[in-house]
Amino acid sequence: MSEIDILSFGETMAMLVADQNGDLANVDHFHKRIAGADSNVAIGLSRLGFKVAWLSRVGADSLGRFVVDTLKKEGLDCSHVAIDEAHPTGFQFKSRTDDGDDPVVEYFRRGSAASHLSPQSIIPQLLKARHLHATGIPPALSETARQMSFELMTCMREAGRSISFDPNLRPSLWASQQQMISEINRLAALAHWVLPGLSEGRLLTGFEDPADIAAFYLDQGAEAVAIKLGPHGAYYRTHLNEGFVAGVPVETVVDTVGAGDGFAVGMISALLENHSFADAVKRANWIGSRAVQSRGDMEGLPTRSEMSIEFEAAFAGKPAPTRVLCGT
Repeated sequence: MSEIDILSFGETMAMLVADQNGDLANVDHFHKRIAGADSNVAIGLSRLGFKVAWLSRVGADSLGRFVVDTLKKEGLDCSHVAIDEAHPTGFQFKSRTDDGDDPVVEYFRRGSAASHLSPQSIIPQLLKARHLHATGIPPALSETARQMSFELMTCMREAGRSISFDPNLRPSLWASQQQMISEINRLAALAHWVLPGLSEGRLLTGFEDPADIAAFYLDQGAEAVAIKLGPHGAYYRTHLNEGFVAGVPVETVVDTVGAGDGFAVGMISALLENHSFADAVKRANWIGSRAVQSRGDMEGLPTRSEMSIEFEAAFAGKPAPTRVLCGT
């Protein structure tokens, strides 16, 4: 394995997407794709030229082979994706919508191969990665996957690597809301860059205002927080400054799924390239806006050449706004 820029981990599912609108029960034809917030981010970063390693498990079945083959075609290093002979690859059905509403998604992932990730899945060589991206989804899959999340984040933090964390709340996967809030906040405390949505931040912290939500995570040990505000853009705060970056206007929203993953791709890629946090948010907003204009969870994520042309054209070098915090 060559030197790794980014390590990402979690569950990639096969996804059967409806070819026509309407209730999934009445749809006759579907096409096959992959789905998974963690692997969406990994794919987006790979398209931008980063060397990304993917840690996961799939079943010894056709869907597992499809998942791994698709990830490899996207440039991910899948040499540490385990094949589970005893448990199946998770999958989901996704409805089609043409009016910008969120599609209906039905999951079939309980007891999947990826839910059997554990600390024993961690390969020491992977810990040499420059950066770790984590979300709140793997720790929701099972107790062993939760242990692995904590172990990975703790080891990478102690090794001086940077860590990004997107809560990506999945309440239906947790035993209770109280457990979800407690465990997600414990994980966020291990990250350098925390990337919640506004509704997530409100639920997790009990605060309403984005500035207070960001302050909560800064007090827990984060270096910076970016709070996604949907089409309105994003608010960010570090220990030194804060700011609001407006969203990128979109003429037609095709599919909202994956917008937050696109935001994470923009943040991580820009920060690893030593851009300011404000400029990272600007890139994140742009990639998020691009994602909602394409059908599919990750189809709208740009390549490096696409970003170089389209991003520069959209902003013409205008800097993102910042405001120095009083007393810093």
